[in-house]
Amino acid sequence: MKIKNRQQLLTIGAIVVVALFAADKLLVTPLGSLWSARSKQIATLRKKVEDGRQLIRRDESLRGRWEQMRTNTLPNTESLAEQQLLKALDRWAQASHVSMTSFGHQLKHDSDEFMTVQCRVEASGTMDRVSQFLYDLEKDPMALKLEAVEISSRDSEGQQLSLGLQISGLVLTPPAH
Repeated sequence: MKIKNRQQLLTIGAIVVVALFAADKLLVTPLGSLWSARSKQIATLRKKVEDGRQLIRRDESLRGRWEQMRTNTLPNTESLAEQQLLKALDRWAQASHVSMTSFGHQLKHDSDEFMTVQCRVEASGTMDRVSQFLYDLEKDPMALKLEAVEISSRDSEGQQLSLGLQISGLVLTPPAH
């Protein structure tokens, strides 16, 4: 083979290698990345569509649950909310035979759409009475959340317990017209 033919062959080979490298960097890699990004976007959109379909299928039960929660919130007036919460605590204390020793509350304006009545309750009683009180509080449909529970023994045998609760009650505020 002559030197000139060999030079032309090497030049053509170098051009082909450079062209393949350029095609990889300019076409194949960007198109592959674009393909992967589109595949991820399509998968995300399919997931969102499926989630939307599930919400539509559960629409009636979700609306019913929201209506139940909305109707079980505390009244919009501070004094009525405090009174309702105090009556409920008194009812649970009488049913379980615990002694409520203190009750303190404050109203927090968390947002324009709702507020919370936060209260601290101190009570005492035997193990079964304290557990019944907590059970009654938890099973009640009123919109309450137990933020903290502290239980300690008041005697050396652990028969008398002291119960400290921090409770939040939900108050929905109607939108201003």
